[in-house]
Amino acid sequence: MSRKKVQVLSIPYILWVIGFTVIPLLFVFAKASTNAEGDLTLEYLLAIFDPVHRKALLLSIALAFTTSLICVVISYPVALILKTSKFKNTKIIMFVMILPMWMNFILRILAIQLLISKNGVINHLLSMLNLPSLNIINTPAAIVVGMVYDYLPYMLLPVLNCVLAIPDDIIEAGKDLGAGRLRVFTRILLPLSLSGIGSGITMVFVPSMTEFVIANILGGGKIQLLGNVIEQEFSVSMNWNLGSGLSVALMVFVLITTFLFGHDSSGSNRNFVL
Repeated sequence: MSRKKVQVLSIPYILWVIGFTVIPLLFVFAKASTNAEGDLTLEYLLAIFDPVHRKALLLSIALAFTTSLICVVISYPVALILKTSKFKNTKIIMFVMILPMWMNFILRILAIQLLISKNGVINHLLSMLNLPSLNIINTPAAIVVGMVYDYLPYMLLPVLNCVLAIPDDIIEAGKDLGAGRLRVFTRILLPLSLSGIGSGITMVFVPSMTEFVIANILGGGKIQLLGNVIEQEFSVSMNWNLGSGLSVALMVFVLITTFLFGHDSSGSNRNFVL
């Protein structure tokens, strides 16, 4: 295909990006840097440092970090088990992993709410076994559970792809040179899979930072993340200037996080010494 044809075929995509990405972003930046009278101001951009907004931001970062860490702890052992197992049909494995994603997002979170609520399935089973009830609904822990459940495939797939791509010959060579399991893991498997871990962290941390629907459902509206504050400014308070300013501030944090994780994963050292 000639270069000219490629340029022609890219026109719809360019128009889509301009109409639904660039122009809305310019609108948000314009709202964030002006007041209700249209005068330039930094008030809304610096509103992120207000105590209430700063608290919501720090809580969002903490929950996003916790969610990413739990997803790594779950995904990496699963990837190692699947690599060493005799079952080699990775297409079926990946299909099973993404199968829950075919269900509506809200329905998945409502299902989690049904499981962990005070009168939910889990507490009903615990009461039948005469065990203490699980009281995490409407707490940050419930939000983390919902985000881990929803975003785990975004961590598992890149980690699994990266681990499965590591040649078995390299692992066997390390064992032949006298490396034990721990040394093979720390010197071969982990360095060669850092790119997948970095990609997974980016894909989990970024949406977790901006989450507000899960917090509304599993937090009962009692846990205010920065995403909830922004959503309320747009839909309840109708203060689009402040909502835009907080959105831009959150966007800056997301870009910094993406750059850090993307830079670390792309620059991971693939040279290792046993």
